[in-house]
Amino acid sequence: MSLTPDSPVATQVVPSPNHDERTLPVDALILHYTGMASAAEALLRLCNPLAKVSSHYLVFEEGRVVQMVPEARRAWHAGVSAWEGVRDMNSRSIGIEIAHPGHAEDGSLAPYPEAQMAAVTALCRDILGRWPIRPDRVLAHSDIAPERKIDPGESFPWGALSRDGIGHWVPPAPIRDGRFFSEGDAGQPIEALQSMFALYGYDLPVSGTFDARTRAAVTAFQRHFRPARVDGVADASTITTLRDLLAGKPG
Repeated sequence: MSLTPDSPVATQVVPSPNHDERTLPVDALILHYTGMASAAEALLRLCNPLAKVSSHYLVFEEGRVVQMVPEARRAWHAGVSAWEGVRDMNSRSIGIEIAHPGHAEDGSLAPYPEAQMAAVTALCRDILGRWPIRPDRVLAHSDIAPERKIDPGESFPWGALSRDGIGHWVPPAPIRDGRFFSEGDAGQPIEALQSMFALYGYDLPVSGTFDARTRAAVTAFQRHFRPARVDGVADASTITTLRDLLAGKPG
């Protein structure tokens, strides 16, 4: 790999051996947290050939950005994943790992430092300026792998990124009492709900039964788009927010 990063936001190249050829054109940007104690520890893992994981970029806590895989190559960050019917998300995406310890044992998630988010914002804007990535295809790892992943989590400031022209966002609908759907429900309303999630991009079959897979998709959606309450229950706030996103979905 060249010692000159693809993005001017990155200050250093630390090559990872964990990459291969792309088989699809780049049209998505995936954001992750590392879930490790420090960025230095994460960098070692992402560059370890035995780990068989990598990403294109790592953003340190203080805002330093390191590139590990050329953008033209397929980094191994997404794992088993899918969006809009395509399963090889590694081939069609650029991956950014954000140094963060992840969720605590009690489920809480510390906020992301301002300096780090300023670097994430600058990096995303640069990448989006060079690749044909629609706003609705700037995604969380949990969006494309909702049964396995929960990062970058509900404290990640998607709304702030949107104000800087990054990603697809609408103000979440207020949480109110009223009808809701949860695991075990079945029937035509559940088919309609699943169809809405699938139309937005989530890998969710339309079965008519609110099963564990549906709950995982609802939870992932809430982490990204309605973070005030992440419980896997499709309440009116969740459904209205999804409806509003679908109404403004590009493409």
